[in-house]
Order: sequence, then structure tokens, then C-alpha cells
Amino acid sequence: MLVCTDPEPDPEPSNHPDVEVWVAENDAAGRRLQGAQLAPASAATTVRVRNGQLLVSDGPFAEVKEMIVGFDLLECTDLDEAIEVARAHPMAWAGRIELRPFADFEQ
Repeated sequence: MLVCTDPEPDPEPSNHPDVEVWVAENDAAGRRLQGAQLAPASAATTVRVRNGQLLVSDGPFAEVKEMIVGFDLLECTDLDEAIEVARAHPMAWAGRIELRPFADFEQ
């Protein structure tokens, strides 16, 4: 689960769930395996190789309005459960939540 900012957050922040409650509930249920807030995009380093040459630059490479600010590794039975877990996260209200499964390279 990628936690992202949003240039158009919910205008009523008083309705947002508390992140500490969300973490505690999902840790207790065994759904949240790991999570962390990330340093700001200004602390990022972008690494690319083009024509065999290493290119290293400060900050994010992509010019985007939304930035990934954190992540949570979830173990859910299916996408429906993951959606319900993400729906209750405060950043679903103030930002965006992207749910993405791990790639299955054995298929």
C-alpha cells in the first residue's frame, strides 16, 4: 500500500481517522506487517543509467503533483479486504492510497 499526497485533499480534515488508531488496529489484526513514513521528496536521490553512463541527481526525477510519503505492507485475504483497510487510513481522506500486489514471477 503506497501512501501518497494529493493536491485535492478532503476539505473537511476533522472527519479524518487517526493514523495511530489505524496502525494499532491493523497491527493487532495481523494485516499490517510493516510500515514507515518516508523522508520528503527533497531528500530523494534518483539513479539512472543511460548509454552505459551513471546519472545521479538530487530529488525525485518525475515532476508530479503527488508524492509517495509512506508505505504499509499488508497481508489481506483479497483485494476487497485491502480496499477496506485502505479506506480507513487517514491519507485516503487527505491524500491517496495505491494498492498494489507483489508481482508473481512464477506465472
